[in-house]
Amino acid sequence: MVILNYGITGVNAAPESLRPDIKIRNITNTSSVSASVRIAKDPRNNTLYYLKQNGDIYQVNLTLSTSTLVYNSSNHNVGETQGMAIGPNGTIYLVGNADLVNNQTKAVIVKGVVNSVTGQRVWSVLAKSAGYPKSKTAYDHRFNGVVVSPDGNFIYVNSGARTDHGEVQSVDGQYPNIRDVGLTTCIFRLPTNGKNLFLPNNRASLKASGYIFAEGIRNTYDMAFAPNGDLFGAENGPDRDMPEELNWLRLGGHYGFPWRIGGTDNPQQFANYNPATDRLLDSRFNAVQKGYFRNDPTFPIRPAIDFIEPILNVGPDADSYRDPVDGKVKDASTLGQSFSTFTTHRSPLGLVFDTQGVMSPEFNKDGFMLSWTPGDPTGETLPGPFKDPSQDLLHLNLTKVGTTNYKLNATRIAKGFNRPIDAEIIGNKIYVLEYGGNQGIWEVSMPTK
Repeated sequence: MVILNYGITGVNAAPESLRPDIKIRNITNTSSVSASVRIAKDPRNNTLYYLKQNGDIYQVNLTLSTSTLVYNSSNHNVGETQGMAIGPNGTIYLVGNADLVNNQTKAVIVKGVVNSVTGQRVWSVLAKSAGYPKSKTAYDHRFNGVVVSPDGNFIYVNSGARTDHGEVQSVDGQYPNIRDVGLTTCIFRLPTNGKNLFLPNNRASLKASGYIFAEGIRNTYDMAFAPNGDLFGAENGPDRDMPEELNWLRLGGHYGFPWRIGGTDNPQQFANYNPATDRLLDSRFNAVQKGYFRNDPTFPIRPAIDFIEPILNVGPDADSYRDPVDGKVKDASTLGQSFSTFTTHRSPLGLVFDTQGVMSPEFNKDGFMLSWTPGDPTGETLPGPFKDPSQDLLHLNLTKVGTTNYKLNATRIAKGFNRPIDAEIIGNKIYVLEYGGNQGIWEVSMPTK
């Protein structure tokens, strides 16, 4: 699956709380000529901002339920933005992409540092990438998610795959035999004091410069630090009915893509793969329609390293899967099974944590996550999550398993958002930003201690 490739959907009913002690209210609607894609707070004063895909940045007045345009592309010179984060000193970091000739693209990462005299932000380029080939498919994920380390010294930036599952995408022969490249399927760690850093399209050079934090990711569209300092990332999965992931991201880790996806093997790596008998292929999905799942003799050989597996979900929610043997949709926790990690096609994002520890014991210091794709709560009539409505807010109760990984309980606590795309947390209040409908900002008030 890929997000930000769909039209903005029509208005739906207001979201609903699934518990009497959780309240939801609309702060404002953000619909305009450009889609809303990110929401972030200034940690210095809890001022809330949201980002449009065209680079417009709005400041939200929570008291008056209004918003004001404060920066646009004429200030920061980025016209196609997908990521925004704000550091502890108020610096805004934006991640954008620019199209180049010959069907190439490049990343542009800028920062807006607060001027101590005027209070306005002064914008400069933190890093740019070399040009690299797009695939001209729905799977050009490009650079998007960004998070700032708690100490403010680094940003972590996701660069998604240019493929659905590691297949050749030659752009009608312009880039023969090209799958993913040096600048894709990885998470960068860049110093926040950097200036005009250059990211070459060469994995060895990127590693030598210390810029690669993790590899083997497909599209970790959102990341967040937990109260204990561990970094987590929500992973958007392919068009095959494979689980979506939540990962504990660690320096030097390889998360398996394209050989391991959602805790299972990508069958295209095997010589005997026959897509005609693959029960996890749904003809309603683009990669299946286009024939990207195929017998693939030149698929790269799996490296002789240990991959880091996704976090296990032990339920009760967001854990439906299709059985690869009989093709039936089943519920993992009902069957007493663990699952890595979420129902297929959910498109998990909007990850936040109660880092201040202000919520009631049931939620204290836990995680919360959105899911973007509409699902079918009772069957599989939609090209999306099956027996899972999605478009909700999940409570994630994470438990560390030794020193190697985590497991989690996922529980739905609010439903009925319209393609929710990002979230921010201030105290006991979670602010949900929608991509669909009126592109509302909703305040979810959680119980406190």
